[in-house]
Amino acid sequence: MAKHKNKRGNNRDERASFIVDMFREFPDNKFSLKHLAAASGGADRDGRTMTFAIVRQLIEDGFVEEVSRSKYRLSRSAMPRYQGVVRSTTPGALYVEVADLESDVYVARRNGCGALDGDSVELVVARRSRDGELEGTITGVTERSTRPYVGTAQLTTNSIFVTPDTRRLACDIYLPRKGNPKVEDGDKVLVRVVDWPEGERLPHGELVDILGKAGDNDTEMHAILAEFDLPYRFEREVLQAAKQIDEGITPDEIARRRDMRDCVTFTIDPADAKDFDDALSLTQIGDELWQVGVHIADVTHYVTPGSVVDTEAQERATSVYLVDRTIPMLPERLSNELCSLRPNEDKLCFSAVFTLNKDLEIQDEWFGRTVIHSDRRFTYEEAQDIIESGKGDFAAEITTLNRLAQALRQERFKHGAIAFERDEIRFKLDEKGVPIGVYTKVQKEANQLIEEFMLLANRRVAEFCAHRISNGRKVPRPMVFRVHDEPSEDKLERFREFALRFGHYFKATKGRAIAKEMNKLLGGIAGRAEANAITTLAVRSMAKAVYTTDNIGHYGLAFPYYTHFTSPIRRYPDMLVHRLLASYLAGAKSSDKKHLEQLCVHSTEREIIASDAERASIKYKMAEFMKDHIGEEFEGVVSGLTDWGVYVELDETHVEGMAFLRDIDHDDYYRFDEARYEVVGRGSGIRLTLGSRVRVRIKNVDLNRRTLDFKLIL
Repeated sequence: MAKHKNKRGNNRDERASFIVDMFREFPDNKFSLKHLAAASGGADRDGRTMTFAIVRQLIEDGFVEEVSRSKYRLSRSAMPRYQGVVRSTTPGALYVEVADLESDVYVARRNGCGALDGDSVELVVARRSRDGELEGTITGVTERSTRPYVGTAQLTTNSIFVTPDTRRLACDIYLPRKGNPKVEDGDKVLVRVVDWPEGERLPHGELVDILGKAGDNDTEMHAILAEFDLPYRFEREVLQAAKQIDEGITPDEIARRRDMRDCVTFTIDPADAKDFDDALSLTQIGDELWQVGVHIADVTHYVTPGSVVDTEAQERATSVYLVDRTIPMLPERLSNELCSLRPNEDKLCFSAVFTLNKDLEIQDEWFGRTVIHSDRRFTYEEAQDIIESGKGDFAAEITTLNRLAQALRQERFKHGAIAFERDEIRFKLDEKGVPIGVYTKVQKEANQLIEEFMLLANRRVAEFCAHRISNGRKVPRPMVFRVHDEPSEDKLERFREFALRFGHYFKATKGRAIAKEMNKLLGGIAGRAEANAITTLAVRSMAKAVYTTDNIGHYGLAFPYYTHFTSPIRRYPDMLVHRLLASYLAGAKSSDKKHLEQLCVHSTEREIIASDAERASIKYKMAEFMKDHIGEEFEGVVSGLTDWGVYVELDETHVEGMAFLRDIDHDDYYRFDEARYEVVGRGSGIRLTLGSRVRVRIKNVDLNRRTLDFKLIL
């Protein structure tokens, strides 16, 4: 028993004060009269009589309640009450975020009062567990989350039961058939929980949308978008507003711009790209002196602040890239037509034009609105062939740009940029969107050519906009930056310990030296079985890049100033940067920093959601690709370890699944040793860690949950 500040004794007031403190300090404990009497000053006859009288008074006051025969605890109504939001759930528990508490509160599902993920709730904190975790009880749901659930409908005579795809809700949702006549058995539907009546086994929901038949490709992709509350269509008024935008380029408009239509200009994009929002131009203007133009579609010429289209773009904040489709931030009228830098058409751009010498020194730079005329559309593969062969359309321009880009790349890494090279999975799809093959996307020099000049433009625009010159001094002005903080020492230490398990030494250091050591390590593991796992953990040890008006530089790129200027078709922050740049070029001294910061926070949040949806679509296609291979065996490497299982990535396809420890070998007991980061067989002595080569059998595929179950073959 913890010590109390109140002195124990036979004095009634002292004893009462002590007992009150006991109940407050251990609000979830159940105390007997004997225990209370002994702890508060003595369990003799007089002590027990006095204690009983005190407890009776506390019950009358509503401070204490009797929970069983002669067992008492602090009344739920006497506990401090908090307002919070359920931030995550498991089949057996919920975790509630409370602004006034230092950590989330654990709530057992039986004490959850029917609360679900995202609900606003009232709760009491009952106690701390042995490991210091706050534990509580939800006393009521104050506001239901409006976020819907995606699930598959099963129909009975009078009812519809929707089985959610997500593990966030471990039970079906009930809907009456009456009022929902269009729902058919096996439909994938979108439902919102509206109530969970006391005593009812299932929550009650309302139908939001019918997505289609479960298993159909369009249905499943729409289901992923719906799960993450992402739009899968534009409202009619947005499409109509986009349709009414004037596409004409008048002589007056051209006169207001720098005319660069005579410069050799081209785009380089993926073979399946439908929008081309950036182009490069090259003109040799002297001996070893080049003028490079980075031309970006002038989206803000067509989309004005506060318009219907702008409001929609602001809310979406980003395009979303699923395996088989793009969900654009802007209607196709803009992204694929007006603002797409298609060849042999005059197009309006916002450009960054640089004069570079052979040492990559910027002799001059210019930012402003232009009109261009693209001479050719290249795919990355076509540009790569020209780089390798030196032959083809505009071969001189492409090979020169590539030489400059590679020099820029070397200079960037020399100054401390980090070279994260991870495999990117791509799928070959048939006409119905069903995966028929898996391959790894390869980044070659053609990709790097575009990347380096986009980085150059982003960096220099950020530097230009960050300050204005007044009386010879730099005066900061509001700007949307893309920042990336230094990694935390704790995360780096965990990564260091992890790398050492594979015999790779990551030197403890600080500042820019971290990047140098990281590049040294990543370069040394290239081609090894554990390379992808170590690279993945290296990325996770880094801070996340975000949008903000408070500049701290971009650590991963080693740039003191960085922004996103080059993709306004697919990112709203780029549109903000175009408007800021135009404003500052026109002589404005400042902008609304507070409003910009709000848009930065929103854009970062939407970017994270879009990224989660993209990963979900990849997992679905992985599961879909493997569903016809149940029972087959494959070689792979261990890519992750947990208390309950081993993640394995298959060699040929890079598909990842889970092999549960309980299924490994029924004649042995396997456990996860977190300290050594390995799974160990107690009897066999078999040890598995990241990078271990294994053989697995495909045991089960769950398309709804987007999971693969493997069985290790030992």
